[in-house]
Amino acid sequence: MNSIERRQKIKELLGVNPIKGAELAQRFNVTRQVIVKDISILKAEGLEIISTSSGYILNSNIGVRTIVTVKHSEDEIKDELGIIIKYGGVIEDITIEHPLYGKITGKIMIKTLHDIDIFMDKVRNLDIDVLSSAAGGVHLHTIYTENQESMDNIIKELRDSGYLIST
Repeated sequence: MNSIERRQKIKELLGVNPIKGAELAQRFNVTRQVIVKDISILKAEGLEIISTSSGYILNSNIGVRTIVTVKHSEDEIKDELGIIIKYGGVIEDITIEHPLYGKITGKIMIKTLHDIDIFMDKVRNLDIDVLSSAAGGVHLHTIYTENQESMDNIIKELRDSGYLIST
């Protein structure tokens, strides 16, 4: 298989479920560095690929994406994230407006209760502040859902909980 055929197969494999570079490398019997180069070429060709700690995913235009502005304490993180995934939402990122550095965004890609547990373990075990604490708890999330009804349910519950500032 040549590099063009391999990149075509990678395009076919990418979706909303992450695939690690090592898995792709093993599948195509190449090094991980070759996969990194392939991903870079595919991105340069216009394919919207997101690199996450769980692997590569395709940033699809199918579904609904909304940016919400929320505010809550560190103790309420798990509840806020739970509301979003309860309705099938995916929390793609967190963004704050830092007084010194400007806009700072971190990709988090949380889509399951298990992802929330892993995230909360990191919050508890790492000796660092969460990103939103640098902005007084105010932050933005890009949320993805498969349909508008799910997004409407998320926004309503975030509003009812007192977390939502704006959409």
